[in-house]
Amino acid sequence: MIKRIVVADVRIGMFIHEFCGSWLEHPFWRSRFALDDPVDLAAIRVSAIRELLIDTDRGLDVAGSLADEDAVADTNVAEADQAPAALRGVEVRESGQAGFAEECARARRVLKAGKAVVESMFQESRLGRVVEMDAVHDLVESITASIARNATSLISLARLKTADEYTYLHSVSVCSLMVALARELRFDEPAVRQAGVAGLLHDMGKAMVPLEILNKPGKLTDAEFAVIRRHPRAGAEIVRRASDCDPVTVDVCLHHHEKLDGTGYPDALDGNTLSLFARMGAVCDIYDAITSNRPYKSGWDPSMSLRRMEEWTRGHLDRAVFHAFVKCVGIYPVGSLVRLASERIAVVTEQNAGASLAPRVKAFYALRSGSRIPTETIDLAHRSCKDRIIAVEPREKWNFADLDAMWAGG
Repeated sequence: MIKRIVVADVRIGMFIHEFCGSWLEHPFWRSRFALDDPVDLAAIRVSAIRELLIDTDRGLDVAGSLADEDAVADTNVAEADQAPAALRGVEVRESGQAGFAEECARARRVLKAGKAVVESMFQESRLGRVVEMDAVHDLVESITASIARNATSLISLARLKTADEYTYLHSVSVCSLMVALARELRFDEPAVRQAGVAGLLHDMGKAMVPLEILNKPGKLTDAEFAVIRRHPRAGAEIVRRASDCDPVTVDVCLHHHEKLDGTGYPDALDGNTLSLFARMGAVCDIYDAITSNRPYKSGWDPSMSLRRMEEWTRGHLDRAVFHAFVKCVGIYPVGSLVRLASERIAVVTEQNAGASLAPRVKAFYALRSGSRIPTETIDLAHRSCKDRIIAVEPREKWNFADLDAMWAGG
């Protein structure tokens, strides 16, 4: 039976028959599909669509009656060209390992939906409306699933945001970093989700910062920086108004710019009073900020960034939390530019579990000849490999235009 419902009643397991509105108002290229992916659910909730039609013979009803599951599965297979949702649903719910490149394809979809969710939250907050927590939890669930399948795909791709989309994708990136760090710190699953939600909402206060200040391409004046410094308190107030408000999220919103030596803001807390979640938020926020392209600067090389952050553990960042963070992203994170013992320049393309000093790389430049060479993929951890990394190379020194394309692909 075809039934019209409001977007607020949409949930995983339903079969979408049609969106009520123009195709320009929703992000899907198809109108009929089984809703098995939390990313798609989040995208529907933040779209301009307010009502849609569901087919209760092929999926869940609003009241929760379940259509024949085998029939739904058969339909998905029969209409694979229109709705390959059976595969997508398994990908979200299972935590089996996936290769870096394999997960990148799915991670791009998560980032696209994530940007839409965060942008919508910022717009709603500017209008004085309450943050929609269902969309937040759905997005965090998708991010957590991606991190579980491959710990670095989403984290690495999130770093490639443009300066124009920085504000929104920064929140998605910090969420993914918080989830990965919480797993490294052996948090239980509810606490992992808490960390993810806190990361996603940590910068909500920037919705209250004028766009001409937030996106200013040059150095901020003292007065403009004073406005920026208000965003932690503003963010805490925004999330306090949301239903199902978590104290952890409020804490991270309020204190992710605090420092262990007490010189941070807004409360000048020190190492005796800063929570573990706030310390995690500070590390994740800084790493994404310095490795991303901003309106006023280009991002730093990820490996170089870690070396700078190590210096900041002397009074600013929690050393133990930072070292756990390095285990998440790698000593040589994906995208790092490195010099090999074979006198070649290479870019790191994938981490090797248990071999933090020996990732997979693509060598593409010979130092002896000073010229590009055919790209060679090298697994530095393989027992037959005689090569190794001997140094990190500054990106700005070489300015290779296709560096990110070599590891991120399309």
